[in-house]
Parts: sequence; C-alpha cells; structure tokens
Amino acid sequence: MIQATKRRVGQGCWPGKQCIDPFKTDFDMLQVQPVSRSVRLNGFSTCLRLEAVYWGILERIAEANQCSVSAVLSYVDREVHLRQGGVRNFSGLIRVICVAWLLDPPSVR
Repeated sequence: MIQATKRRVGQGCWPGKQCIDPFKTDFDMLQVQPVSRSVRLNGFSTCLRLEAVYWGILERIAEANQCSVSAVLSYVDREVHLRQGGVRNFSGLIRVICVAWLLDPPSVR
C-alpha cells in the first residue's frame, strides 16, 4: 500500500530548485468534477461541459455584468463568430476567458 507523505517546500521538484505546492490547504477536489449544463446560445439549445470551478467563475462574471450565465455565454458565442468566424472548441474558449478574466480583473469589481 502506498502511503501519502506530506511534502515540504523544495521536495519533489527539480534538483536545486524550490517548489511551491499549488494545492491550497483546503483545496476542494469537487471543483475538478465536470458539470454538464443545458444552455441557450443566441436562441439555440446546446450542452456545455465544464469543470465546476469554471461554472463558478462564469457566475462571478455574470454577476459583475448584472446578467445571467447564459447571457455571458451568448455574448461570447456571438462575439467569437463576429470576430473570428467561430471556434472549434467553445468550452476551451470559455476556460481561457475565465482565466483571463481572473488574471486581468476589470476595475469595477
């Protein structure tokens, strides 16, 4: 049986390099679980599957814009069609938008 050992800073990394554990002490593994939701994008019903953490970020984006998550997704869908002619991986685009939103927060948050 393999036992989990508590890593110390600097352990389990490249030789001579300090390592910072990316897991918060209270990290919730449920945030990793994929969640499928039926959404309407500009009048069309579809299913979008994202990890739970991204749905939470989308809810924050919607709240900041005083609209629904569906409205945010419809906006992104419409804009990507207007600007780029569409995208092959819409869920990947949504993940990147969520991360970009967190990295460069609007000044009105």
